[in-house]
Amino acid sequence: MKNLYRLDNINLNYHLNGHEIKVLKNINFEINTNERVAIMGESGSGKTSLLMLMSGLEKPTSGSIFFNQEDFSKISEKRKTEIRKKRIGLIFQQFYLIPNYTAIENVMFPMQINKINNEKKKATSLLSDIGLDHRKDNLPSELSGGEQQRVAIARAISFGPEIILADEPTGNLDTKNTKLVSDLLLKYSKKKKITLILVTHNMELAKKCDRILNIIDGRIKV
Repeated sequence: MKNLYRLDNINLNYHLNGHEIKVLKNINFEINTNERVAIMGESGSGKTSLLMLMSGLEKPTSGSIFFNQEDFSKISEKRKTEIRKKRIGLIFQQFYLIPNYTAIENVMFPMQINKINNEKKKATSLLSDIGLDHRKDNLPSELSGGEQQRVAIARAISFGPEIILADEPTGNLDTKNTKLVSDLLLKYSKKKKITLILVTHNMELAKKCDRILNIIDGRIKV
């Protein structure tokens, strides 16, 4: 398997009211292509911060993050934006759908940015796959939480990224939608051979992944 991510001696510190808070401490691990990895830990343990670092949206205090052998600490912000645009699908707990775009327009948006042809046909097919073809013309405000998260997933995979980074993708959902969204994420990452890294408190979901990384007090415990 090809190595997709490598984190070398990552430390992340914040300064608050004159005090230094050590969020992540000496983090080292690798992620391979077509691998599904769950990141677990208590609230405040640094899980979301780790995902932000891996997306290039946050900079480590020290250490290096390699994505396909490119060091995030040595490339420009423009290059990091380009990598996110073309190769990383991001899914957040809050959905972040564009409020004045319909479901299908939200799914089409990344494809339009990446100049992918037949975007409407592909978006329609994706929404059909997730059981939302009848909701394609609805605005996010007209969708339930579970429906919004499914649209967010369709948007994240629509342009064919190499990896999906998902931060608590089922955190705001009821039991029924948690299973539906979990199954959808795992199914698509396997079907399309997309690497999946997800932060979750859901042990049942985590056990369906290839590996679980536990963060305790800012450190990875194997």
